[in-house]
Amino acid sequence: MRPAALAILCLLLTGAGSARWFHASPPGLAAPAIPSDNPLTAAKVELGRRLFYDADLSIDGTLSCASCHNQKHAFADSIATRPGATGEPGRRNAPGLANVAWFGRLTFADPALAALEAQVAVPVFGTHPVELGMAGQEAEIRARLGRDPCYRTMFRKAFPRDRGRIDFGNVARAIASFQRTLVSFDSPYDRQRLPPAAAEGERLFKRDCAACHAGPLFTDMAYHRLEPLDPGAADKGLAEATGQDGDAGMFRTPSLRNVMLTGPWWHDGSAKSAQDAVRRHGIDHPPEDAARLMAFLASLSDLEFTRDPALSLPGEACGKPL
Repeated sequence: MRPAALAILCLLLTGAGSARWFHASPPGLAAPAIPSDNPLTAAKVELGRRLFYDADLSIDGTLSCASCHNQKHAFADSIATRPGATGEPGRRNAPGLANVAWFGRLTFADPALAALEAQVAVPVFGTHPVELGMAGQEAEIRARLGRDPCYRTMFRKAFPRDRGRIDFGNVARAIASFQRTLVSFDSPYDRQRLPPAAAEGERLFKRDCAACHAGPLFTDMAYHRLEPLDPGAADKGLAEATGQDGDAGMFRTPSLRNVMLTGPWWHDGSAKSAQDAVRRHGIDHPPEDAARLMAFLASLSDLEFTRDPALSLPGEACGKPL
């Protein structure tokens, strides 16, 4: 049984989350902090999983969280920027969600979004751009979910202290709980099974890339400007959040876990290949070294994570097919 599946089994058997949920994480990586007001429970994770895949959280019932965070792409998107439910063009590429429980900065350019519970509101209610299109529709969310007897049961199990209250706060807590179970540390790299080319690529990676793509998460969580500043760029990056001109064009370092599965790359999805993304860092390897580096990056792919049924679209709820 793969480590993530074993962790899920532990949660389902115990009914409560704890450090053991994350016991398969690499040495030196402590269990992530879990908010004291939103402890992990099996019932909450089950509810959050269903909500993650439910298009009723979009204004016209066409999009869900999973529309932009697809499991087979390591919970990233396969297109550069996805239009929202109202057809408004997207602005940024949807990043992968693997190991997001450990992330202290959850988006490309807003350091204030540091809690998964708060981040859920961005795609649901956000208007810059419109994604799920539910701004001002909290009552509609309550009504839609409340009409489903199974959802009423699931909310009661997940939030007994609230007597199963259905509101967006509990929706966000449940989705955040499910997202914290998206643990991915079972790649060939983690199992120390690198083919020779990948092992050679690892040496190149440590020399040229590891300063920013650091540690077991392969990100320093810092903001960097990697391309010449374009004063006319519509996306100002970090400067949009801080109001500081010096932050224009700066974006958070993405994790490279499952990187070969999460393309297209860059904050706006404009890098159509991993090789192009590397070159944009100002690194131009000879062809043989570039191939070795790509082999190492491929070794970071956790394929079981992309097909783990415990993380997939649920086929039933409350003992009945969905």
